[in-house]
Amino acid sequence: MITAGIDMGAKNIRVLILKDGEVIARAEHTAGFETEESARAAFAKALEQAGVTEDRIDKIVATGAGRESAPLATESVTDVGAAARGAKEVLPQAHTIIDVGAEEGRAIKTDGNGKVMDFAVNEKCAAGAGSFTEAMSRALEVPLEEFGTLSLKSTTSTPMNAQCAVFAESEVVSLLHAKTPKKDIARAVHDAIADRIISMVRRVGIEPEVALIGAVSRNPGFVDSLKRGLERDVFIPDDAEYIGALGAALVAVDG
Repeated sequence: MITAGIDMGAKNIRVLILKDGEVIARAEHTAGFETEESARAAFAKALEQAGVTEDRIDKIVATGAGRESAPLATESVTDVGAAARGAKEVLPQAHTIIDVGAEEGRAIKTDGNGKVMDFAVNEKCAAGAGSFTEAMSRALEVPLEEFGTLSLKSTTSTPMNAQCAVFAESEVVSLLHAKTPKKDIARAVHDAIADRIISMVRRVGIEPEVALIGAVSRNPGFVDSLKRGLERDVFIPDDAEYIGALGAALVAVDG
């Protein structure tokens, strides 16, 4: 059986293809304004990588913020459901799933079998998601790919009081004018994001073990801040940004 999961994210669209339970292709494409075209482009990349044609795919399930408008898919699953199912497959020991992408962060508590027991979503403000680091790196004039590493050089805790990305940018400018080192501001930004995520995790309850998925898991500064805030280690699977797509493809198998 060959199935596919399409994760229609706010910034990137990711496609994962399974054959008899094994991953045979992963591909992504920037979402842009024409999300349907972008999804088709990502799907075409995945098909080429897998060496199969579209008619060979038995079932396609979509997830993500734009799942209802996903082309090709006949069914959909929520972001939370896909994250829980995908995480169970790669990290069965994890009962608490933290999923942080470009526009949203979410905390999910599962029963260890992929069933969601509770969850919380930060969807009203970008200050708890990846786009916040992008905005702050621009304000500091530090390349995004260097922003996380820069924060690791800091040993100073600098509080950020702003609860909104717009006001936080003004606060960053004020810190710069106060001659605060960029490395300390970078750490403050990551600590602020981690604090918002951790508050959600505590609301749903922390059950060992904790897994971190989503594209922001590749940011070492955020990972460090999260671990310090939680006062525990977190597991990060390979290809963490594809766990949602994996979960959707597995839902297709289950169904």
